[in-house]
Amino acid sequence: MSVEGGNADERLKRIEAITDPALSRLSFDALLVESLARTGGLLGADSAAVCLLDAHSQQLVTAAAWGIEAGHEPPARLPLGRGYAGKVLTTGDTVMLTDPDDDALAHPALQGQGIRSLLAVPVTIGGSVGGVLHVATRRRGPACDDEHMLRLLADRIALADQARESQVDRAATLALQYDLLPTELPAVAGLEFAARYVAGHDAGVGGDWYDVLPLPNGWVGVAIGDVTGRGLHAATVMGRLRSALRAYALETTDPADVLARLDRKVQHFEPGMMATVCYATIDPTRTVVSVSTAGHPPPVMIGAGHAAHSLPVLADLPLGTRIHRPRRARRHPLEPGALLFFFTDGLVERWGPTIDNGLRQLSDSLVATSAETACAETMGALVDGRPLVDDIAMLALRRR
Repeated sequence: MSVEGGNADERLKRIEAITDPALSRLSFDALLVESLARTGGLLGADSAAVCLLDAHSQQLVTAAAWGIEAGHEPPARLPLGRGYAGKVLTTGDTVMLTDPDDDALAHPALQGQGIRSLLAVPVTIGGSVGGVLHVATRRRGPACDDEHMLRLLADRIALADQARESQVDRAATLALQYDLLPTELPAVAGLEFAARYVAGHDAGVGGDWYDVLPLPNGWVGVAIGDVTGRGLHAATVMGRLRSALRAYALETTDPADVLARLDRKVQHFEPGMMATVCYATIDPTRTVVSVSTAGHPPPVMIGAGHAAHSLPVLADLPLGTRIHRPRRARRHPLEPGALLFFFTDGLVERWGPTIDNGLRQLSDSLVATSAETACAETMGALVDGRPLVDDIAMLALRRR
């Protein structure tokens, strides 16, 4: 495809063309097209393309093409195990073909084009082969320098793909999480609510959530939870837990029973996942609150004439631990003007090696004037300008 061996200046020119910092400012699709055009031109190739693995269809799909393959619609899909691409994907080795037949090519855009030489290298993404990069020509003779250049480009594509996936994952996670969290809390007679949610910055979005459930029998359910893990998967599991808890809440007003059912669901349908949840139910007279926790921090209560304090609860194991123990609930009086403040651990764990310091900060900041004021004052006191490693969710409930 090029003059064999080349010289030092020619090799440097090729490397600079692929590692040009200006390419990093392009979108992923534009970067692929521009990189293929530069590579094909420098190697004197007639065609160049990169195919990435579609995990759902288990096929290689053309992500970008130049030369003969450019403009081929729809994008070619190559079954795994067929042709040069299948061999690269399964072995992770470079494949060089001379005078290949159509079966060896297995690429519809290349078949019948008089291809005499083809060179293909793996695109390794996240430690496994996730794609194939190739150049093809109607002449013979790939050189060792060609393989070096292709592998350099494959590494660049892999890094760009990982960066793109990370951006897509975070955007999708945020969209899903904000869509699942209530935009407006329901109006409930005798109670007022307020809530806040802040996404973490350093480690990706997690699975923090909250919910308020007015039930047909006059009871009200209040839930807050945190799914272990980060990213889109954690947010997806969070959505499924929230939906399941809503369904179970219609069946029983016992919060311990709701969490026991939710635990069975997690163990069966979400193996390997864990979550903490605090679920409370308030009776129709608004005088009693029953609370059950699955490894989650208990709510803080503050009332007229009483200092803020963590509500005494019977702490049970998180969901998904596969240790079968009865789940328990504890009843507490809910006096007029009393405020319950539910939160996830991201609010308090950033204030020291234990959450004690954070709990003291929270207790000092809480006021029982209104649910909205409680959330606003807590945000001002505990959510400062430092980067948030973990998500923060909070939900304040006050009896009128």
